[in-house]
Amino acid sequence: MLLPNLKYRNLWLLIGWGMVFLIIYLSLEPNPPQPVDFNQADKLEHLSAYAMLMLWFCQIYWDTQQRFRIALGFAAMGILIEILQGLGGVRFFEYADMLANSIGVLIGWGMGQTVLKQSLYYVEQKIDR
Repeated sequence: MLLPNLKYRNLWLLIGWGMVFLIIYLSLEPNPPQPVDFNQADKLEHLSAYAMLMLWFCQIYWDTQQRFRIALGFAAMGILIEILQGLGGVRFFEYADMLANSIGVLIGWGMGQTVLKQSLYYVEQKIDR
């Protein structure tokens, strides 16, 4: 399938980078909000945040090499954030969080191989009506 021409690409990129900075902020914030509260709930939060982030960028970048670099970048971001949390003394360094982040990136990439990869294009079609 051909790459759809995203009319609002710059807006989608701005929102995507906003999500990146929101994840960084919430990951380093000493008292982040706890939307769900059960044992290991934070792993689900990590996984879903990185999955949605990767899916978002998969809608903008369809080239496999670009997606690979983005996926590596997000996985590295998750690892670096965990290291910073460990150094900060307020939050905790956890290998399980790194794993959840990385699995989330893989899930997002996988979702980006489905019809979901055209979600932003469909939104644009609705906006332009």
